[in-house]
Amino acid sequence: MNVAFAISLVGLICLGVGLCMLLPLAVALIHAEPGWLAFLGGSFVCCLLGGVLFWSFRDRRVKELNHREGMAVVGLSWLAAGVLGGLPLLLSGDFKSWADAVFESVSGFTTTGASVLTNVEAAQKCVLFWRALTHWLGGMGFIVLGVAVLPFLGVGGMQLYKAEAPSPTPDRLVPRIADTAKALWWIYVLLTAAEALLLLLGGMDLFDSLCHAMATMATGGFSTKNLSVGHWPSPFIQWVVTIFMILAGINFTLHFQLFSQRRWDAFWRDEECRFYLALTVGAALIITICLWLAQGLDTASALRLAFFQTATILTTTGFATADYTLWPPLALAVLTMLLFIGGSAGSTGGGPKVMRVLVVLKQSLAEFGRLIHPRMVNPVKLGRRTVDKQVVAAIWAFMGLYLACFALTTLGLAALGLDNQTAFSAAIACLGNIGPGLGPIVGPVGNYASLPEAGKWLLSAAMLVGRLEVYTVLVLFIPGLWRD
Repeated sequence: MNVAFAISLVGLICLGVGLCMLLPLAVALIHAEPGWLAFLGGSFVCCLLGGVLFWSFRDRRVKELNHREGMAVVGLSWLAAGVLGGLPLLLSGDFKSWADAVFESVSGFTTTGASVLTNVEAAQKCVLFWRALTHWLGGMGFIVLGVAVLPFLGVGGMQLYKAEAPSPTPDRLVPRIADTAKALWWIYVLLTAAEALLLLLGGMDLFDSLCHAMATMATGGFSTKNLSVGHWPSPFIQWVVTIFMILAGINFTLHFQLFSQRRWDAFWRDEECRFYLALTVGAALIITICLWLAQGLDTASALRLAFFQTATILTTTGFATADYTLWPPLALAVLTMLLFIGGSAGSTGGGPKVMRVLVVLKQSLAEFGRLIHPRMVNPVKLGRRTVDKQVVAAIWAFMGLYLACFALTTLGLAALGLDNQTAFSAAIACLGNIGPGLGPIVGPVGNYASLPEAGKWLLSAAMLVGRLEVYTVLVLFIPGLWRD
């Protein structure tokens, strides 16, 4: 374990975060907002810190990262970005405390979308743009962006990609990992630009369309309006956001196959994608029927609301067009179950991921056959590929650890005095990087401002644990990681 080398790469990431702060600085100057000074100061601190760390340890670089260094760099980089990203938010004056600023920053980078702003529209545009930008950077993973430039430093980046990739078995789209990162980012940029253009044509102004496109493709959920996407009653805008949320929740490997390899059946050939789309459509239709029968909505409105809210919860985006806590019990129960699933592996969505849920279901069904025929060989398959037993065991271990983290977070919030509904939903909403939870406090019409500061720090940690899929964060506390 080359700790010095890992620190130098963390410094490089800090430097990149500081440079990214120049974009909201430009927004502040364009709109003549006083927040430009906050982002100038934040950028200076990040660049100075990052430069010192990188240059101080630059002579200790090696040609290839090992797996321990990769996990250390990813975990420490996300922690550093979350903390440093809160600096300009605090200096801007729009946030009252350091806990609030870090919570908002971590929520942005982890694409959670949980906010402590009670009046979003009163915030400066530079602050709103920074929130959207942190979403966009964290969505695909700014570490993956860093992987694209590591070859120029004589460093291989596969360990970084493995540590951050949201799939149990990350794929290389092309032979070199740097080319993989570039391909992913080009697709990400193109989809973001396409959505921004459609939202602009639908009636949003340029600033709102860009912020919402970045938040959608990152499956983040930060909006520039108090009513979120519900601020625009346009069915066109709401359907555009719905479609792009669903696309963002699909494995980007499949997007690559569609765009670059012209495999038009890529989505249908992938079993995880079929299961993901079936979940989306099935849940949305159940909710549509509930809204149609219980609330008397016309079919078009019920379909639009149901598909939007199903997509925003399943993909862990967190946008809102209605207060779903007032919907019929069955509809609310369906949405609650979706909180524990998340998007596809290899997507920008959070949560345990559809692939893991699918493997667990298949393994559970296979056990019925073994009970009847103990000697039967019935391997778990995804499509035509057999899932290795070690991968199945690792998925079960992950699910157990994930539920343990959820339980501990819930207990911690309850110990701070939060009611059971708020503690339960805030824990899964932050651990799953969803954003809004249930109830009047942290629900779709509420926010996290009233939570005690200790609760905000706890949930900030939960967001990081969820975004990096538990192991990458918790392994930092294992002494063996840091030993030679």
